[in-house]
Amino acid sequence: MNLVRKDRVHSKGLFSLPLLLIIGLLGLFAPIVMPHDPLAVDIAKKFLAPSWDYPLGTDHLGRCVLSRLLLGIRYSFGSALVIQLVAIVLALLLGAFVALKRGIIDFLFIRICDILLAFPTLVLAFGLLGLLGPSLKNVLLALIFTQLIYYSRMIRSLFIGINKKEFIQAARITGTSGIKLVIRHYIPNLLPPIVTIVALDVGKVILEIAGFSFIGLGVQAPIPEWGMMVNEGKQYIRQHPELMLYPGLAIVLVVLLFNHLANNLKKLD
Repeated sequence: MNLVRKDRVHSKGLFSLPLLLIIGLLGLFAPIVMPHDPLAVDIAKKFLAPSWDYPLGTDHLGRCVLSRLLLGIRYSFGSALVIQLVAIVLALLLGAFVALKRGIIDFLFIRICDILLAFPTLVLAFGLLGLLGPSLKNVLLALIFTQLIYYSRMIRSLFIGINKKEFIQAARITGTSGIKLVIRHYIPNLLPPIVTIVALDVGKVILEIAGFSFIGLGVQAPIPEWGMMVNEGKQYIRQHPELMLYPGLAIVLVVLLFNHLANNLKKLD
């Protein structure tokens, strides 16, 4: 019965993964599929209604909204994936090192994490951006740092949790140690919950990137990041609400797809 239930959950969760792959490919090949230059300004064409030439119309500067949405996939979706990938790889290295060494290193690590995690991640990221200044690079650095703190402590706990399992003890008795022990026995058993947590957090990171861009601390104009597009469209919300609606729907769609994928992965654990 459990196998049948898992197969049903797996099949239901499959639709979100292909959709995310399609969105990712659209962002990857955006320069090829974009109908117009997303940065080209033409005031004579501002606020054009949707047409064959401009499927989603144009914005206040005459730029193609569809082209900007497609290129924005790289900065919203792509940046979130980069943040998560870099953060989890660094966290695996740091968390594994601390969990296997223990002693004073583990004590200091926990104290530092306690201090940093006392601040909400957004507050900590705000502080870092205040020091570094607003830009996409600094948003990436700030969010990688905040994610790294959380993930490294979580991975440390997971490593310690299976440290005394029989298969780990058996591997040590046979002479497996160090990096081989981590790669062959720890990571394969910890990968499912880690993948689920990382997938669930991608949506949160996309929202954070968009939020920082919306308030002017993240991606700067004229880069077409979705949060920046919402920020640029807010002053025309009465006359042309679609300028906020299109990027807002893009953010909601991708976040919901990642949450759906993560929830189904969680049910399979």
